Formats: sequence, structure tokens, C-alpha cells
Amino acid sequence: MVTEIADFTVLADSQEKFADAVAEGLKYVSDTPGFRSARLTRSAETPTRFVLLIEWDSIEAHTVGFRESENFGRWRAVVGPHFDGAPNVEHFDEVVTHTTP
Repeated sequence: MVTEIADFTVLADSQEKFADAVAEGLKYVSDTPGFRSARLTRSAETPTRFVLLIEWDSIEAHTVGFRESENFGRWRAVVGPHFDGAPNVEHFDEVVTHTTP
């Protein structure tokens, strides 16, 4: 499993619209084989900054399965108008996990 972390800065007047757009657009992401889960978070200190965490079976599920599909264009059409600059996207492997017993 790999976690995609997408860091977005959105237009100041688009914060709620962006969150709604992500909720709508995730249907295109979740339709991709290898998709596991998604969670959108917003910075408490910088309200125009959002981080989207998506768990995939593999990097290829994201970079090939989703990014090279027609659904990627649909996703960007829904969320892209709210961007204030290009998002920063990276993939992370889990190293340590700790939960409360």
C-alpha cells in the first residue's frame, strides 16, 4: 500500500467550494482499480491549504490507473478551477504506525 499526499492551495473565496468539489470528484478517483480510501483535511493555521490523502494498492494504481484514465480529466475539471497554483503530489510508504490500545 502507498499513500498519495496532495497538497493544495485554493483561491481565498473557494474554500467551501473546493471541499464540495473534492467530495463530488472523488467518485472519479474511487472508480479506479487499486483505490482504497481518501481523506481531505484543511489546515487550521492556513485555511486556504488542504491536504488530500489517498491510499492506493500501488504507485502505479495512481500514476497509471488513474492519471492516465479519462477519469483524471473529469477529476481535474471539477477541482481544478479552485486551485491557486499547482498542487504538490508525492507518494509515501508507511514506516511506523501507532494507535491507542
